[in-house]
Amino acid sequence: MAERTPSAIPNILSIAGTDPTGGAGIQADLKSIAAAGGYGMCVVTSLVAQNTHGVRDIHTPPQEFLKAQLDAVFDDVQVDAVKIGMLGDATTTKTVSDYLTEHPVPIVVVDPVMVATSGDRLLTGDAEEALRQFVKEHATVVTPNIPELAVLAGTQPADTLEEAMEQGRAYADASGVKVVVKGGHLREGMASNALVSPGGDTEVAEVPRVDTKNTHGTGCSLSSAFATRMAIDPDTALAWTSSWLHEAIAHADDLNVGTGHGPIDHSHRARRLAAAGSTQPWKLSDDWTAPNTTSSPILEPKIEAAGPFTRDLWEKAAAKVWPETLDSPFIRALRDGTLPREQFSFYLVQDAYYLREYSRALASLSVKAPDAEDQVWWSQSATVAIEAESDLHRSWISAHEVAADTPPSPVTLGYVNMLTSTAALADYAIGAAAVLPCFWLYAEVGMHLAENNHDAHPYNAWLSMYGGDDFVDGVRMALQSVEKALSNASEEQRAKAAEAFMYACYYEREFFDQATRTQ
Repeated sequence: MAERTPSAIPNILSIAGTDPTGGAGIQADLKSIAAAGGYGMCVVTSLVAQNTHGVRDIHTPPQEFLKAQLDAVFDDVQVDAVKIGMLGDATTTKTVSDYLTEHPVPIVVVDPVMVATSGDRLLTGDAEEALRQFVKEHATVVTPNIPELAVLAGTQPADTLEEAMEQGRAYADASGVKVVVKGGHLREGMASNALVSPGGDTEVAEVPRVDTKNTHGTGCSLSSAFATRMAIDPDTALAWTSSWLHEAIAHADDLNVGTGHGPIDHSHRARRLAAAGSTQPWKLSDDWTAPNTTSSPILEPKIEAAGPFTRDLWEKAAAKVWPETLDSPFIRALRDGTLPREQFSFYLVQDAYYLREYSRALASLSVKAPDAEDQVWWSQSATVAIEAESDLHRSWISAHEVAADTPPSPVTLGYVNMLTSTAALADYAIGAAAVLPCFWLYAEVGMHLAENNHDAHPYNAWLSMYGGDDFVDGVRMALQSVEKALSNASEEQRAKAAEAFMYACYYEREFFDQATRTQ
């Protein structure tokens, strides 16, 4: 056999049944493969007439046509990974098994379609036994739901993730195959996933549970995305797939597909990243007309503005950007404690660099401030920024062996360059408005996250600092200084200050969200 050359974009083949409404089967597999970074291909085992309410009919094409489809793919394309979905019966299982024996593929992920969510068995006894044998002979990883794991392990369905992981370990040892244990079918607690290997090695990806009925096709989607990420980076495959799938489920209710149990939003991450990469200029809120007068309701800050001019800034920019920041995947995961440590470490390294440069911007404002009180305030704030970088960031970075010399990201570099240049070169009021979001929006986020904070929270120190009274008191001082600066500014300076404040608000949103774009 010719030596296999890894594909820059892996070719992933789904062998499964169909779903004409697109939520499950090969249609969901192709969406998931594309979302995960692969090139999707498919071979149809069964034509399934189904929608969001259930299956109506199944037509299984002749085995000769199944083999013809497989030949068409393997004769022409290097297959880097295979996802196995619905095989349906023992005959189809044998056809695919024989073919993979003759055409081995390095990664085979099997979604054992054996038991419906309702608990109904979907296969005959001989078909179940054929699938068990298929897994032992070909699978790299198997991804059963909780009822399917119980069938494979020969026990009752688990009630907890820990119990399911024990079943997974037992089956992994017996079959010699890695098992993805999925917590989504459990009734309580997190919906976390675990990858257990023969010998007992276990990796857990924590995932919060989403309250939605729209989870049609999650099993198909997880297995095909996981197969793709296994071909790209097996070390991060579980974490990436779990994070992506959680986002797709969390936004499933925004779709309008069917009236039953609808599909997940496979493309939400892609659209979010496309929006983040847009070069469309940032704008002040179109809803704003005058201070305290808007055409749509303003989401009020927890820390009130110091007067009409800082209120004006909130309505023009922060009221629009702040909810988007709070709803970002990074902040949502930080709030519930499921943010991957790698993402938080990336954020802290970037924040350490940011604070060092931010302190320079604050020092520049101290020099420009027109009265002694503000000179002292900005100078003290510059010192506090350095102290925060030292006390919180360095301790975490050192404790978790994070590379502290990581260079600034494009977002971080753009943000600090805007702040330092504005503080140094623009009028005092403009520079003061530019640095305000790092006080105000940070505190708003911190105060909202503090509602979920507790001693055992993995990011307790960060939540305690930015949601604490000391930082909130500092924000109020910053608001008063900016309010005073704007009250003494010209109309032209106020307009430029609003624009600088707006840019910083958007940069704050991007600064948080960038950690979710590292993969």
